[in-house]
Amino acid sequence: MIRVKRGYTAQRHRTKIRSFESNFRGTRSRPMRTLMQHKIKASVSAHRDRDRQKRDFRRLWISRINAAIRGSWIYCSYSFFLKNLYKNQLLLNRKILAQIAILNRECLYTIFNEIIKSKKK
Repeated sequence: MIRVKRGYTAQRHRTKIRSFESNFRGTRSRPMRTLMQHKIKASVSAHRDRDRQKRDFRRLWISRINAAIRGSWIYCSYSFFLKNLYKNQLLLNRKILAQIAILNRECLYTIFNEIIKSKKK
């Protein structure tokens, strides 16, 4: 039987997949079937871990804010702090609050003082 070479489209398809899998080692990088399976698995893992990364960063920001609030002369709970932030319409997200807590604690104290002032009114 005569050997038939596939056309340009198939070669282009394989080249595209091989460029995606350029850093795989061993047998995973050579046969097309294992290449495709590994590409699918890598894509699933990447999608799952992007969601997990968002979750982990949110937890990190919350713990940093909580530590900054409790470890100072403010000493209130995280939930009390955030509830009063939103009640007074000082809308800062957790990422920004965590950066403020790390880099500039005095600014966090002034934010808390604003909350206290508006609560007394």
